[in-house]
Amino acid sequence: MLQAFFHAWERRLASVTTDRVVRPFEWGLDWIPKNPHAPDEFEAPGGAGETAAADVLRDWVSQVMDDTDAFFHAPPTTDYRLEPAADGSGNLTFPSALATPHPDNNIVRCRYFPARDRRAGAGPREYKTRAAVLVMPQWNADPGGHVGLCRLLAWNGMSALRLSLPYHDQRMPPELHRADYIVSANVARTVQVCRQAVLDARRAIAWLASQGYDRIGILGTSLGSCLALLTTAHEPLIRAQALNHISPQFADVVWRGLSTRHVREGLEGHIELELLRALWRPISPRWYLERLRDRKTLLVYARYDLTFPVDLSEDLVRAFREQHVPHELAVLGCGHYSTGKTPFKFVDGWILTRFLKNALLVSGS
Repeated sequence: MLQAFFHAWERRLASVTTDRVVRPFEWGLDWIPKNPHAPDEFEAPGGAGETAAADVLRDWVSQVMDDTDAFFHAPPTTDYRLEPAADGSGNLTFPSALATPHPDNNIVRCRYFPARDRRAGAGPREYKTRAAVLVMPQWNADPGGHVGLCRLLAWNGMSALRLSLPYHDQRMPPELHRADYIVSANVARTVQVCRQAVLDARRAIAWLASQGYDRIGILGTSLGSCLALLTTAHEPLIRAQALNHISPQFADVVWRGLSTRHVREGLEGHIELELLRALWRPISPRWYLERLRDRKTLLVYARYDLTFPVDLSEDLVRAFREQHVPHELAVLGCGHYSTGKTPFKFVDGWILTRFLKNALLVSGS
């Protein structure tokens, strides 16, 4: 009865969004370095053109997986600008390490919530701990998404830096009204824009370190959870990660999830799941677990999730266990969309905050 109730609720919540667009399938070869030995024509419908395009992407992915440190390397920058906001937060901007064809998307935008000293008589001074958390919201989060969670983290002594994902908020070009370019039926673009999010996260963490924070954690939800794990796997400054809604494979969530049916509709008939899974390996958490052994990890999934199907979440938990990667686990008694509804949003926020506080403050040295 509970499953039927939550599944019906999830479908109702998902149906509120009526502006999803089915975009055409593309291999996205213009988003990868040109192979001088490849044929000039790739996008011919069916036949040899499709095979050649798939082979080019296979070769590129193979090279990426041979050296993911290079793929996710973010050259340092000093071009950070922090402007105070009236509510006590700050607006941080800096250039993205990956330039896309859309100038608006190439400026990274973050909101900074410094922790405050809550001791009696301390006034509005910043809290004297050196703990901070980078927050990566879900796909299509609006500008207010996760702001309440950031304030909760700051209230608990951890400064929070909320990163707007690529093609979200002010980074969205005029032709979009949803963040379609980060998860789409364009195969290579999806990889590269998710890569951009990781590079942006690494530069944001570098800024936190430059401000004196040396106990740094990361929190990601849904798509942000996947990107947070990729960041942790390649960023040594991160001590702890809280992953909110999880899956081992990027492709399987897109293929089976409630929120991405329109993306699958663009993919179907052009590419099989097995090939898509292979081409999206660089952005799939399953391949990076060995890199997480020295980090503190919290895995959270929802028992009645239709967007990140529960068996996929359980697969990732099983992989952590089988590879003996240290982790903590929390299972929410709700679904994906209903995680954001009362009372579940408060339970989730408490679980995430408690873990990060223990990891960065209580047990930090």
